[in-house]
Amino acid sequence: MLIKRKKFIQIGSLATAAMMMPKFLKAFEGRAFVPSGNKVVVILQLGGGNDGLNTVIPVRNDLYYKARPKLGIAKDKSLLLTDETGLHPALTAFKELYDDGSLGILNSVGYPNPDRSHFRSMDIWHTASQSNEYWTNGWIGRYLDAQCKGCDKPTQAIEIDDVLSLSLKGEQVKGIAVKDPRRLYGTANEKFFRDVLKNHKDESGDQPVDYLYKTMAETLSSADYIFQQSKLHPTNAEYPATELGRSLKTIASLIFSEINTKVYYVSLGSFDTHINQDAQQQRLFTEMNDAVKAFVKDLKAQHRFEDVLLFSFSEFGRRVEQNASGGTDHGTANNMFLVSGGLRQKGVLNAMPDLSDLTEGDLKYKVDFKNVYATVLNKWLKADDRAILTKQYEYLNFI
Repeated sequence: MLIKRKKFIQIGSLATAAMMMPKFLKAFEGRAFVPSGNKVVVILQLGGGNDGLNTVIPVRNDLYYKARPKLGIAKDKSLLLTDETGLHPALTAFKELYDDGSLGILNSVGYPNPDRSHFRSMDIWHTASQSNEYWTNGWIGRYLDAQCKGCDKPTQAIEIDDVLSLSLKGEQVKGIAVKDPRRLYGTANEKFFRDVLKNHKDESGDQPVDYLYKTMAETLSSADYIFQQSKLHPTNAEYPATELGRSLKTIASLIFSEINTKVYYVSLGSFDTHINQDAQQQRLFTEMNDAVKAFVKDLKAQHRFEDVLLFSFSEFGRRVEQNASGGTDHGTANNMFLVSGGLRQKGVLNAMPDLSDLTEGDLKYKVDFKNVYATVLNKWLKADDRAILTKQYEYLNFI
């Protein structure tokens, strides 16, 4: 049953997102490498450009309400954190996290010479490049590359999706894109793929086909491994029946298992609210709020909340002034949420955006997002941040 290159590519659906399987996963089969206290990062991408000013609200700033006469969220409707700061009314769980010292908020996060294109700005966040640089590997992927040099127990990263983001693609090692371990296991174990692999014979000189067969073999092994590990300590906690709820439940089960994963990546969107922003942001924030609430409750029950750091980001914020369609247009700097039982600094970590000092109607960034990455890499993951990010960035004190 020898399949030529053209035919193999036609039936190569398994060799897309599901086949983003690092070859080193075979080495983990039958072993347990995660000690108690293993530090884990969960990255929540708010795709589309979330409006930060209606997320963390400057409730005493007249300039905010002047710029948003219809879109601004009134002080008495927001969830007050301080006399000057409130949260979007849908973020009740984040208010609870703030109250118990498990939430940090960074304002005015961005980068020099910002780009307002979704795709370009997301690439900059994914790669940790400068805005005039074009890189083909991501910051988490380079972390994987660095962790695997000369090691016998390489670290891995998992994205809960069918397609792997640029962020998780390294030069030598890639993360894993898997939405549902059970579904991947079922797909990988279909008789067709097993038969193809069983009957494959090497074809000298046809390297692309040989590579695909090799990738398939690694995928089948990895799919078995991830599924079996996910069953070791499945969470019995209740999560919302939403996509993000299911994704965070999968992440929790993997965190509680013995799988050697330090970075998990999940997305929610779209926050591209040019029109009807109130309803869209309310819906998305409700999904985020309820899923994160269940996730944190689960981590606390399993005594892992101190070891897990969840942070959110969006490729850019929105313009300060509302538009004529009940929404906001692409902007620049934004805020980030930091959620963990292991935070050193809590609450609102820096000043709210200065609405009297704008650049062409946009917020000025005050914190380079690469400082956040450097801090997480160095202080949480104990990695060589300078080598991974290609230069030294400032460490922050939230962990």
